[in-house]
Amino acid sequence: MGFRYRFFDPPASSYFLFGPRGTGKSTWCREQYPQAVLVDMLQPDRLREYLARPERLRELAHQQEDGQVFVIDEVQKAPELLSVVHSLIEEHRGWRFVLTGSSARKLRRGGVDLMAGRAIWRELHPYMAAELGTDFNLNMALTLGMVPVVYEAENPADVLRAYAGLYLHEEVQAEGLVRNLSDFARFLEVASFSHGQVVNISNIARECQVERTTVAGFMDVLEDLLLAFRLPVFAKRARRTVVVHPKFYYFDAGVFRSLRPAGPLDRGGDIDGPALEGLVAQHLRAWIAYGERDAELFYWRTRGGSEVDFVIYGEGGFWAVEVKRSTTFHSTDLRGLKSFREDYPEAQPLLLHRGEDALRVDGIPCLPCNTFLRELIPGQPLPGTPTN
Repeated sequence: MGFRYRFFDPPASSYFLFGPRGTGKSTWCREQYPQAVLVDMLQPDRLREYLARPERLRELAHQQEDGQVFVIDEVQKAPELLSVVHSLIEEHRGWRFVLTGSSARKLRRGGVDLMAGRAIWRELHPYMAAELGTDFNLNMALTLGMVPVVYEAENPADVLRAYAGLYLHEEVQAEGLVRNLSDFARFLEVASFSHGQVVNISNIARECQVERTTVAGFMDVLEDLLLAFRLPVFAKRARRTVVVHPKFYYFDAGVFRSLRPAGPLDRGGDIDGPALEGLVAQHLRAWIAYGERDAELFYWRTRGGSEVDFVIYGEGGFWAVEVKRSTTFHSTDLRGLKSFREDYPEAQPLLLHRGEDALRVDGIPCLPCNTFLRELIPGQPLPGTPTN
């Protein structure tokens, strides 16, 4: 994988760097810390050494000088190392540790607590359009996604098709995260129909022919592997009754497309619409994370049927964003944003569409999605909305 500029700005202290497989964590670390001491847990012999004797890390560290950076790749495979890292940080403040991983499951079950806040948590996301510059192509992003290992491949379609299998083998199966791998594989496909939708665990369980508790566990595994995320409903100062269940998204539009079965009876909008919405979602998550904004991402839906795809709320700002896959739209397409604006006049509404012109309809900015994604830069205001 070649190196491209990434918006991620590393902390000055020790930190965790998590992200799904293929998002470029190892490549970024090699470029950022060329003189670092690398401990790669993907190498079987290294993994066996440190699982047997975690204190080997202490012996290695004591051979280094002040100011040395240590990169421990895929640290979740040897969570016992965290107690050693913690003590090394305490005894030698000049050393800096970068702990990368693609699964937070083992660490969230106890390992991270050992760090006692000594290491900051950061995430590396798929490419953002602005990181690709003129190379960004919206149609390609909707088809193949923005995962660097796929995007930079000579045959990206082939790599994308193999991506889910890679996770099944290297993460789910190797870690023993599920009892029945075939049930989980079926779940991945069925869950793709819920991409961009309010999660209904019972319906998914019925389609998969497994227990509801099994599907709930599978959902947790997906999130722990950073393969998916759930958006909560925005309910602050709610004037209307809102739904309670979260919306579900795979972390990348291309990964969603690779898992979603398609045939002659599928209409374009059945897949293109959710793919576009998911692409915007993954960009907004990265924009919030890299910009270190004190904000969170939500969606809004009332029991009466009013809906807004995304709500960004926090000290960093307050926005409501609706995504339409069509190149043309009407005033009725703004109904959800208007309802939200009635309840929350403080919010800045924005409609994204597949057309080419930036418009303003009924006082609401309407921006081409292509323009929005290209201009979405961490630390800068949301494109198309007034600056405060």
